[in-house]
Amino acid sequence: MISSNNPRYIFFGTPDFAVTVLAELCAAGIPPVAIVTNPDRPAGRKKEITPSVVKQYALAHAIPLLQPEVLDDVFVRALQNYNAPVGVLAAYGTIVPATVFNAFPKGIVVVHPSLLPRYRGATPIQSALVAGEDITGTTLFIMDEKVDHGPVLATQHVPLLDSDTYTTLADKLAEASAELLVDTLARYISGAITPVVQNEQGASYTKKLKSEDGFVDVEKDDPITVWRKVRALNPEPGVWTMKDGKRMKILDAGMVDGALIIRKIQFDGGKPQEV
Repeated sequence: MISSNNPRYIFFGTPDFAVTVLAELCAAGIPPVAIVTNPDRPAGRKKEITPSVVKQYALAHAIPLLQPEVLDDVFVRALQNYNAPVGVLAAYGTIVPATVFNAFPKGIVVVHPSLLPRYRGATPIQSALVAGEDITGTTLFIMDEKVDHGPVLATQHVPLLDSDTYTTLADKLAEASAELLVDTLARYISGAITPVVQNEQGASYTKKLKSEDGFVDVEKDDPITVWRKVRALNPEPGVWTMKDGKRMKILDAGMVDGALIIRKIQFDGGKPQEV
């Protein structure tokens, strides 16, 4: 466990990536004084109102929880009541206005799962997989009003293996991010680390993914490109093609001697099946 001068911070996050970071921080002995997550939303085929996994973690571990519908002045005052010098944000899923990050004396430290300034934006993990990168990583930076633009506190490289999928790579990057936060957060608060401005010449951007981004033509497309998409775009938005007039999801595939081997498929309305 880390000593009693733990960094005092508020954690912002919503999906699986965020809860992995959060759980690792708590396991290291530095839980947040409060957690901010999105309001409960409809989920699944039945669109049932469901709490985020971060909310479930907060409730299970008795950590104070905030779920603002809007990040307004009332919310800012609620944050200030916790007297936390810094926020930590990992995949929160809502745009944070300047009034919120300026409410913290040391700002908000953002976890971004790429080596900034490369792969700014919404889909850095998927984009690195589709591009066939050998190395990716995670970056901690100080939030400003531009997308993934603020000065950098620290980075950590993570190998990207041929066996990696979105799920496995996201888990590795979340764990690396938590390790970096454990090593960095208290030193940043104390003034021992000075953030470094990003080099804009190396910047690249990713986009939100739609269903059409997952379409492949297995007869015409480069097999390596299809294989990378299958690894990167499952479970969302998914990879699909048309076969015998039906939409067919490709859930798993591999490469053998330069050829694409499809291992698992699912037709619309059907169940997943091994090939």
